[in-house]
Amino acid sequence: MDEKVKADQARPNVGYNDLRDLLESVDNMGELLRIDGADWNLEMGALQEIFARDGAEQGAPALLFENIPGSPAGFRAMYGVLGSTRRTAMALGFDENVTPLALVQAYRDRMRDDFELIPPVTVKDGPILENIERDDEVDLMKFPAPFLHEDDGGRYMGTNDLVIMRDLDTGWVNMGTYRVALHDKNTLGIWMSPGKHGRIIREKYFKKGKSCPVAISCGHDPALFLAACQGVDYGTDEFAYAGGHRGRPFEIIESELHGLPIPADAEIVFEGEISWNETRPEGPFGEFMGYYASGVSDEPVIKVRRAYWRNDPILTVQSPGRPSVAPTAQAVVNSSMVWDEVEKAGLPGVKGVWCHSSVATWLFKVIAIEQLYPGHAKQAAMLASSVQSAAYAGRWTVVVDEDIDPSNMFDVIWAMSTRCDPPEDIDYMRRTWSTPLDTMLREPPYHNNRAVVDACRPYGWKDEFPKVAEASPELKAKMREKFAHLFEK
Repeated sequence: MDEKVKADQARPNVGYNDLRDLLESVDNMGELLRIDGADWNLEMGALQEIFARDGAEQGAPALLFENIPGSPAGFRAMYGVLGSTRRTAMALGFDENVTPLALVQAYRDRMRDDFELIPPVTVKDGPILENIERDDEVDLMKFPAPFLHEDDGGRYMGTNDLVIMRDLDTGWVNMGTYRVALHDKNTLGIWMSPGKHGRIIREKYFKKGKSCPVAISCGHDPALFLAACQGVDYGTDEFAYAGGHRGRPFEIIESELHGLPIPADAEIVFEGEISWNETRPEGPFGEFMGYYASGVSDEPVIKVRRAYWRNDPILTVQSPGRPSVAPTAQAVVNSSMVWDEVEKAGLPGVKGVWCHSSVATWLFKVIAIEQLYPGHAKQAAMLASSVQSAAYAGRWTVVVDEDIDPSNMFDVIWAMSTRCDPPEDIDYMRRTWSTPLDTMLREPPYHNNRAVVDACRPYGWKDEFPKVAEASPELKAKMREKFAHLFEK
């Protein structure tokens, strides 16, 4: 808890132009694993799961699947490009040699001190227009959409995607991440959780008996994915939000059918309409909680009328399930957003926040504070459970003292086991915002309950609490300096 990276140490992200440039950098740092010949049917998903589980604490390598059976030569699939702290720091423009919590602090400082939206720039041409199929030409089956889990209801084209829609009333363009099933050569299915921005926009069209125009990017700069899957305020331009973190504007092209903005250097984009009056069975799908939490349901279909792709395209994939490991970048962004919101709500003394990626960042959150007054710990726990960026699908919120690293589960479990009296220090929040994917819910309304855990030293006698038996930070720093060769990567 003694390392901090200030926002003024950040550099604009000028190190890469698109996903391909980023992969080259990842390869140069030794964190890209190329896998030849794995099948889209279960093999890619199982390999990703193995590497995600083995690298849950330190970060798994990025996986690039090549020569995929059933797809044209050159068609590839990409998993986990931002699955480590180093790769996330590099992509966001920070020092790569940084701890997870220091990266959260740096991201938060940027958002608080000097972050500005950088709107996209519209251009006429770009790599995404290298190949275009129109109407009856469209054949989605060539793309290596994976069958991820053995009991899934089918293949999924969109898991690490950008679903781009325009609000019918205001014209605002939203970019979100929702699961997109592959039904046949020109038909996709889409599942959206109630309360999400895309679902709200879709329903506006449906209530007027209209199909909803949509463009779906399935390969792109991961900064766009981070913007799409975060709780950015309704009405905010996610392209501009991603551009702010990139340090320069994204280039966009207006799509042929509906004039929706699509990334000029995207790998794969599909365009069509979400049908207001046609559904097909969708699911089940192994979701972020690590279960088949939703069964088969009738969901709207997307009639794809345009398919755009680059030469040798890369399909980006996010594979939920067990282990339910979210990208490290998602944990960093979620943690910084919670941290910022609790401080804006007036909470003092916050020393760190971490939303654990091993449970998809939403389910287990830890906030570290310096206790300043009676009830401070409970206040912190309640706020970190209920601010907007933390409100969706939570289960556990733990508050710890400032000597605990909230990103280190060894530390957190130790604090919970030695500083928490369960009947006194665990409270519950009831009827909070959840999702149909919540394994503990069987029917609407989708409310859940969550626990808030005070794992701090008791405030009334915290100064008399037994002293920790641990080498001092100063002694450990001396040992790292004296025996530096032992800690080399």
